[in-house]
Amino acid sequence: MSDSIASAPPQHFNLAAHLCAQNAPRAAKAAYIDDCRTLTYGDLATRIRQFATVLHESGLRREERVLLLAHDTVDWPVAFLGAIYAGIVPVAVNTLLTTADYAYMLSHSRARAAIVSAALSPVLEEALQHGAHDVETTWVIDAHGPLAAGQRDFAADVAAAKPAATPAATHADDAAFWLYSSGSTGAPKGTVHTHANAYWTDALYGRNVLRLAEDDVVFSAAKLFFAYGLGNALTFPLFAGATTILMPERPTPQAVFRRFVERRPSVFYGVPTLYAAMLAAPDRPARDAVALRLCVSAGEALPREIGEQFTAHFGCEILDGIGSTEMLHIFLSNRAGDVRYGTTGVPVPGYDVELRGDDGRLVADGHVGDLYIRGPSAALMYWTSHAKTRSTFQGEWTRSGDKYSRREDGRYVYAGRADDMLKVSGLYVSPFEVEAALVQHPAVLEAAVIGRLDEDGLTKTKAFVVLKSGHVPDAALEAALKAFVKDKLAPYKYPRSIEFIGELPKTATGKIQRFKLRDREAARAT
Repeated sequence: MSDSIASAPPQHFNLAAHLCAQNAPRAAKAAYIDDCRTLTYGDLATRIRQFATVLHESGLRREERVLLLAHDTVDWPVAFLGAIYAGIVPVAVNTLLTTADYAYMLSHSRARAAIVSAALSPVLEEALQHGAHDVETTWVIDAHGPLAAGQRDFAADVAAAKPAATPAATHADDAAFWLYSSGSTGAPKGTVHTHANAYWTDALYGRNVLRLAEDDVVFSAAKLFFAYGLGNALTFPLFAGATTILMPERPTPQAVFRRFVERRPSVFYGVPTLYAAMLAAPDRPARDAVALRLCVSAGEALPREIGEQFTAHFGCEILDGIGSTEMLHIFLSNRAGDVRYGTTGVPVPGYDVELRGDDGRLVADGHVGDLYIRGPSAALMYWTSHAKTRSTFQGEWTRSGDKYSRREDGRYVYAGRADDMLKVSGLYVSPFEVEAALVQHPAVLEAAVIGRLDEDGLTKTKAFVVLKSGHVPDAALEAALKAFVKDKLAPYKYPRSIEFIGELPKTATGKIQRFKLRDREAARAT
């Protein structure tokens, strides 16, 4: 099956309406399965149209925003696509943030309404009480007991509404939804995506790389509020007519294994830290207990050792790729049957990739440069952030903030985030390269590397290491790890100091927050 580049969607295009119409012949087929309910494609389309009516009858108008703070259940796609069907813009947000974060997002997005899971309602209510906002109505998913002032029962309102007769007459380039950046490098940014952007991620990555079929059962540990998870569990399976398993709880190895065995997904999406934890778990299921045909990894680069061990155990390749909130999904990826662990593969057809030096010129193969992407799924802008928008979206090109090199065979190798790169003794060191060497040691579960200033003001590498169960952190192990890295990499790259730590700071999407480790070191130095 050769790669194909789809034609552009029509100018007048509503993403939700398109998905409903495309799946009309599958009305009786399961679209979503969560812990409690199954939602068929027919019921999904009806509820999408019903919620569109609820929003209109509540006084919300075209292009106004509605905050979506909800766990992954069958109600999430109803709320998200119902808003889009109505021409109202859902703002999907991380479920693990603080009251202050939500207060900021409510004010920043100027959301007129909110949709929240009952378990998350207290933190949202506190944010509404302590921040400036325009929210008049909050719909509560899985509501139990009496509701507070301004709250409505999501399920009851949807059930009582007549399905909207027609979708909003949106343009393919109209704003369809927002996603906030994950915050791995600081404050999140409101990233505005169009109706066409989701279409393009499926047309380019979904169709040419994943190649989902109608009989696939997909399961994403990455949540729907995350750009990666949104494509995994909404865009790609709905375009293919597949069935999606949703998991509201945290993606621990045990929670994932339970669904592997009970629900038997054929396609699984995870992140490197989760794959590492799954391999380290003593209760991981045997190969013949699961039905996996394909796995995907993104969020951070997948260490070669993790990919090889996972394939050896489960007999299933992991397609490592890189995407971004700004580009909506993966644009650089390995391909099924052509995986090279330790690389991020090659550009997805329809995307162009360049590596540029500090002078803006293209760098030669084997040299590290800044990664730029050109493709049709790029976001419109960061909301109310003109300077950051211009810095990231440069004409047709999007600056990713990642550092990469390209091998002679055309495959790309991750070097780290631009703001994580270290210069030691005048030479650049990629934290990821050192981390990837450390995790090859049998005692190491995870590692994060930063630069710290010594007493002479010189930058030295420091590693924070999480050990596997049964290993004791001591001076002998620290010396062994340093020697291990020296044997794997150029000697100047080894970590000059190692701190054993119980857990690395991460975003809700599994990205290691190295800036928090740098802040910790800076605080210790003062």
